[in-house]
Amino acid sequence: MSSAKNIPKTAKGAFFEKTGGEVSIQEYKVNQQSELEPGQALVKVEYSGVCHTDLHALCGGHEGAGRIVAIADNTTTDLKVGDAVGMKWLADSCMHCAYCRQGYESLCSQAKLHGFTHDGTFQQYAVSYTNHLTRIPDGLGLDEAAPVLCAGVTVYKAIKQSGVRVGQWIALPGAGGGLGHLAIQYAQAQGLRVIAIDTGEEKKKLCEKLGAEVWIDFKEHEDIVKAIKSATPDGLGPHASIVTAAQASGYEQALGYIRPGGVVVAVGLPPGAVIKSEVFSHGSYVGNRQDADEAIQLAALGKVKCEFVLKKLEDLPQIYEDMHQGRMVGRTVLKLH
Repeated sequence: MSSAKNIPKTAKGAFFEKTGGEVSIQEYKVNQQSELEPGQALVKVEYSGVCHTDLHALCGGHEGAGRIVAIADNTTTDLKVGDAVGMKWLADSCMHCAYCRQGYESLCSQAKLHGFTHDGTFQQYAVSYTNHLTRIPDGLGLDEAAPVLCAGVTVYKAIKQSGVRVGQWIALPGAGGGLGHLAIQYAQAQGLRVIAIDTGEEKKKLCEKLGAEVWIDFKEHEDIVKAIKSATPDGLGPHASIVTAAQASGYEQALGYIRPGGVVVAVGLPPGAVIKSEVFSHGSYVGNRQDADEAIQLAALGKVKCEFVLKKLEDLPQIYEDMHQGRMVGRTVLKLH
């Protein structure tokens, strides 16, 4: 077990000189225990997932899993050195504003964000905040836990927010991607019937393996709305749709195939999008601390298993290129040590 006395002086990380700029692998100075502020902890990051949001970050990464190697003095927490923890998009919040008290910590005006306002998880040692670190249960691999901390929590919360009940239908455009394939499993765990929407034989096999009841390849249907409506027994369409892709077409189609009184949950919204329809529309940002605990517990129970490939930190430029080209199936996880 690592301890504060053997923290290295420097470590390796991936950094961007500017938003959208090229990534470079550099040595950086590691904060020592004496340099941590009250409420902070230093985490030895073993694995980090890669998210589309990281394409816009300066010090990317917000799906980190590792172990605490130091905790600041004068910090009140039940966490201890050696604990396995996860670092999410939300690094910290004030904990006492109206939003924080109601479980909407991500809306806090003082929120700190990993990989955006604060250094992220594309580094071997990262500073985080004890209030928002997520415990990782024994038996769940750190590599498996990493992508759940963003992709998993995001879709889990979106499904909760949709209000769909056991036995109802949910449509998942982009079902074969990083968020979508996890959404299939979280939906299955809650007793929902899944319509998986994507394209390609590889993604079809993945979605069917994960338990999607209906597969629809959007490139094989002239009228995608009709195809999705027809997939439900009464022909009215699904009760909810979780739209994770930031393309206007995904929303136009969802508003066409959702049944009257149904719910469209916007996870990724394109610029300038306007939603006008006789359906309920919800926006879904990131989950709160409770959502993260629940999402991780389902993964630990084996109800959800992320499909991922393991890569090195030096592979990031190619990973980003694959993201741009839409070649990703499942998630990519970086091994940092």
